[in-house]
Amino acid sequence: MLALTLPRRTWAHGVPAGWKLAALALASAFLFPVDNLWVLSAALLAVVVLHLFTGRDVLRYALWMMRPIVFFAAIIGIYHLVTWDIAAGTAIVLRMLLLVGLANFVTMTTALDSMIAVIEWLLQPMRRIGVNTHAIGLAIAMVIRFTPALVQKGSALIESWRARSAKRPGWRITIPVCLLALDDAEHISEALRARGGLATRTRT
Repeated sequence: MLALTLPRRTWAHGVPAGWKLAALALASAFLFPVDNLWVLSAALLAVVVLHLFTGRDVLRYALWMMRPIVFFAAIIGIYHLVTWDIAAGTAIVLRMLLLVGLANFVTMTTALDSMIAVIEWLLQPMRRIGVNTHAIGLAIAMVIRFTPALVQKGSALIESWRARSAKRPGWRITIPVCLLALDDAEHISEALRARGGLATRTRT
C-alpha cells in the first residue's frame, strides 16, 4: 500500500531524499516499541496534519492508497477483541497506520532516482567486494514503486469483475493479477535492456 508519486510537486519534494528516509527510519525505530495509546494517537494525528499541511488532495490520495490496510487492521482488531486484549490490538492498529502513513508520505514525495541514489550511497562499502550496488538500489526502488501500482491494477480488476458478475471475485482474480505482474516485469526488463541493462554505472 505504499503510495505512488504525487502528480504535482509540493514543499516536501524539496526535502532531500536522504533526510526523509533517515527521519522515517528514526521515527520507525522510536515508535515501534511504543505501546502507549496516547503517544501513538498523537503521533498518528501528527502524520495526518503533515499530509493535510502538504495539501488536502495529498491526504485524500494517501487515505485512498491505504484502503488495503483496513482489511488487516480489521483482522487484528477482531482477534484482540475475541481474546479481550483490546489495548494491545488498538496499539498494533495505530502503529500500523502510523508507520505505513509515514512510509507513504516519503514515497509520494520522493523521486525514484533520488531514492536509488540514497540506497546506492548506503551500499557503497559493498562495492569493494564486487557487489553491483546499482542493481540492488534499482531493485529496492522498483519494489517500492511497483507494489502500489500492482495494488491499483488489482483493485481495477476487482471493480471490473463486480461490474460484470454478482459473485465475489475472491481467488478468481489471482491468475489475472499474476499475469499482470509478469507482463509488467517483461516490459520493465525490456526497458532496462534497451538502456544498457544493470551494469554498474561509471561516475564522471
